[in-house]
Amino acid sequence: MILHSLLECLDFKTSLFMISLVLLLIIIIKSKNPANFPPGPWALPILGNVFTDVNYNTVDQLVEKYGNIFSLKKGNVKLVYVSGYKMVKEVLITQGENFLDRPVSPLFDSLYKGRGISFNNGYSWRKQQQFAMSHLKNFGEGRKTLEEQIQRECYFLCGAFKEEHGHPFDPLVKINNAVANVIGGLVYGHRYEYDDVDFQKRLRKSAESVFLGGSVWFQMYETFPSIMKWLPGPHQTMISNYQDLARFLKEKIEEHRPELDSNNPKDFIDTYLLEIEKRKNDMKAGFDISCLVWNTVDLFEGGAETTTTTLRWALLFLIKYSDIQEKIRAEIDQVIGSRLPTLADRANMHYTNAFIHEVLRKANLVPINITRLTKQDTTVGGYIIPKGTVLVTNLMSVLYDKNEWETPDTFNPGHFLDSEGQFRRRNAFFAFSAGKRQCPGEYLAHMELFIFLTILLQTFTFSPPPGEEPSLKSIVGFTQAPLPYKLCAHPR
Repeated sequence: MILHSLLECLDFKTSLFMISLVLLLIIIIKSKNPANFPPGPWALPILGNVFTDVNYNTVDQLVEKYGNIFSLKKGNVKLVYVSGYKMVKEVLITQGENFLDRPVSPLFDSLYKGRGISFNNGYSWRKQQQFAMSHLKNFGEGRKTLEEQIQRECYFLCGAFKEEHGHPFDPLVKINNAVANVIGGLVYGHRYEYDDVDFQKRLRKSAESVFLGGSVWFQMYETFPSIMKWLPGPHQTMISNYQDLARFLKEKIEEHRPELDSNNPKDFIDTYLLEIEKRKNDMKAGFDISCLVWNTVDLFEGGAETTTTTLRWALLFLIKYSDIQEKIRAEIDQVIGSRLPTLADRANMHYTNAFIHEVLRKANLVPINITRLTKQDTTVGGYIIPKGTVLVTNLMSVLYDKNEWETPDTFNPGHFLDSEGQFRRRNAFFAFSAGKRQCPGEYLAHMELFIFLTILLQTFTFSPPPGEEPSLKSIVGFTQAPLPYKLCAHPR
């Protein structure tokens, strides 16, 4: 009543100003950080720190100013960034159960709707993750089947390299097709020739989507989805590309159903279709056709793009550091000779194994990990992280942690060798993240990298184009990839 009388005494503009001021004060009070919350830059009302550019380069500047745990706001969402091996380990492993879930991503939720592996949570996620990991490790006759498939695809890749006759060429398209054929063989049981135009177009779209996942357009969609979903821009391209990949894989699923043989499942799709029948009374596990579609999207895109980028980095380091290439080739000649390599050889190839791990460390493929959601009030590094806070782990800070690596900024396979030249594991090797949300394709990726690289170095000597000095500069989207480059592959 008093407020009504007061407003009658004021003109319209003054009333509007006062109402706006009250609403702004309410927003500021509601968005105020709780006691002992991680520090961070001042945030604008409503917008938050939307204009603060946070990527693998700029996050270091925020760490220097605020420490290994700092906070930001994007719109009305509070984010806490965690850096350094000890703190990231605390989040992903020691208190991993408190940060196991994914927050809702407006863009990906419009596509996945809680299905698949990457953006699923709870009981359904656990069962989907376990099923996918089991298939990637044990399908068919297990490791032998995978080895044979990778060896066969490497034969085609070597043939494609030989067609260049030692002239400079960009290996991206050939490597991407080869890697996609490996994961494609596991998922839908088919490979595509390297000159298949439609398949190449699909691979380019998939890579484009991964790149855009690290763009400002994606971040703007995540912060203001109700506005951005109506606006044109690269975020719409990202959505369209995912929808196109999902349609392609759904067609593969429909092709499998009439020919399904319960006694002889050929690939992931067959195995999953049989699992749907087995789990028809376990509705919470979420085994159905729609979830199968998005599982295959996760497996295909994740398996194709990341391993492709890692192999490109590996070849770039080989032409950059010819002495390392010679050491690996000498080890291959000594342990394997001219026969086909198998994963069992890796135990006797310490330098090659160290090189692959160092590529994964130095390439820093996923600098900023996919976000997590705090399930309950938790203390990390002396700060209170309230339930519902979005948490981001800085994997680059682990792979480059000066307290864990002797020469973190230098490419050095010695990081993974002991004083006797034997391979050694490192606790801070978080190239595939860590904990229960660790990448389910790690086993397959290590097998592919080892077999592809050993066969390629059995077959070729790699060098930069005459007169060119290889550059290690990168381009960063969601993943960090080398700039386009050319190399020469000289048959041995």
